[in-house]
Amino acid sequence: MKTANNLLKFKILIATILASTITSQAQITPNQDPIGRKDKSNIISTAASFLLIAPDSRSGALGDAGVATSPDINSQHWNASKYVFAEEKTGISLSYTPWLKNYVDDMSISYLAGFNKFKRNQALGYSLTYFSLGDMTFTDIEGATLKQFNPKEFAIDISYSLKMAENLSGGLTMRYIYSNLTGGITVNNSEETHAGHSVAGDLSIYYKKEFETGNKTHTLSLGANISNIGTKISYTSNNSNFIPTNMKLGAGYKIDMDQYNSLLFTFDLNKLLVPTPPIYDETNDNIIAGKDDDVSVPVGIFQSFGDAPDGFSEELKEISYSMGLEYWYSKTFAGRMGYFTESKEKGGRKYLTFGVGLKLNVFSFDFSYLVTTTSSNPLQNTVRFTLGLNFDKFKK
Repeated sequence: MKTANNLLKFKILIATILASTITSQAQITPNQDPIGRKDKSNIISTAASFLLIAPDSRSGALGDAGVATSPDINSQHWNASKYVFAEEKTGISLSYTPWLKNYVDDMSISYLAGFNKFKRNQALGYSLTYFSLGDMTFTDIEGATLKQFNPKEFAIDISYSLKMAENLSGGLTMRYIYSNLTGGITVNNSEETHAGHSVAGDLSIYYKKEFETGNKTHTLSLGANISNIGTKISYTSNNSNFIPTNMKLGAGYKIDMDQYNSLLFTFDLNKLLVPTPPIYDETNDNIIAGKDDDVSVPVGIFQSFGDAPDGFSEELKEISYSMGLEYWYSKTFAGRMGYFTESKEKGGRKYLTFGVGLKLNVFSFDFSYLVTTTSSNPLQNTVRFTLGLNFDKFKK
């Protein structure tokens, strides 16, 4: 069993650093053209992809939607500009996700987040995301053990948000990213590897408007976040890879039906802002569709809107969709459900999510569960746990 676990984790490790060790190229046979090829799968790969995983239970139960939901302690990951609209002044939370638990038993994602509001219209946020791939045994081509190592990645964030108008806020997040997947082993007999480092930032905006109709209160919220705008990561001296620069747009609509019951509907659009791999001829030397993806970060961001080999139709397939529904009773108990979908050619993830939340005077607890709607999906049965602490009520 341990050997099988090591094999699976090794495959995950290779998939994570693949674009950093070889040039990612999509190939077609001579009797196919860029538009008529049979296999149109063209998945965009990046380093430090753990930065895109929903780390908290609330958004995990809403189909990975969170850029335009009501503020909470974990807004740092989704849209830091929401913090200035939070009802509390200070909070901290800890989330834990056993990752791919159907296959391995020692991979996990841990997330620590918190915020502090000050001067009524400003807030500071902070977070730490830690991704552990568990213990792995590295061997040479003959099967001899080279070393025992625990591949890991983490990101440290700090954000500043400002209420720019009564209904509008903006946020800026700075992030340091560390990725050590090989422990310095030598690959290809001579090429040394090393830990990867990157510095990145997020730009976010949030709009919130309340209005009354009859005896009900309605709240419209809009959000946008361009995250992980930063330097490439390199694991060897010869290659570097984009981090997952990402654009998320969303809307939320909350109805307070009475003093006890409320409903929130939310919907997100998500698109990676990194180049799409082009199509090469059979020699792997000439691009016959798409654009060269060996470009700088700024060029890659702008190029990502129009570089798909199949044109605009493929660009649309690079957008994934998240939607969720959240019900609160007496601001104490929450029931949640959501759905996430993306094109089969861009990964094919499709899943339903469910969750519950409980908010007491000081503590809050959230739980989510993921059910895939496709066969043989490694995300099946993913669970998330989040524990929050409200310092304002704790002091009282």
